[in-house]
Amino acid sequence: MRSILYIFRNLLGGVIAFFDIITRGFKLKRSKTAQQAIEKELENLRLYQFFACPFCIKTRRTMYKLNLPIIKHSVSNNSPYRQELLEGGGKIQTPCLRIETESGTQWMYDSKDIIKYLTKRFS
Repeated sequence: MRSILYIFRNLLGGVIAFFDIITRGFKLKRSKTAQQAIEKELENLRLYQFFACPFCIKTRRTMYKLNLPIIKHSVSNNSPYRQELLEGGGKIQTPCLRIETESGTQWMYDSKDIIKYLTKRFS
């Protein structure tokens, strides 16, 4: 029963991801200099995610629209990033945005909070 649910969840997630890709719209346009400055800031961010997770898809869609090429780490089974997420953030839940600052590391788990943070900081 568990494997049927796993297959169904991944299949449905794949369908959602497909429709996300074909309906995304356009990226935010910035000058070359402004985009380079943004990309420099993004070096301190990492998104831990599952490809077919609807909340991860929603977060990636916002990243796309804001033209934020944040490095993404898949935390699927057997991924080294899965253990990194567990040790750093304390739980395996996605999406999770790791924010490195001079004062330390913050692990932001809720997609609404991540989207609000990215929109406020980079739009």
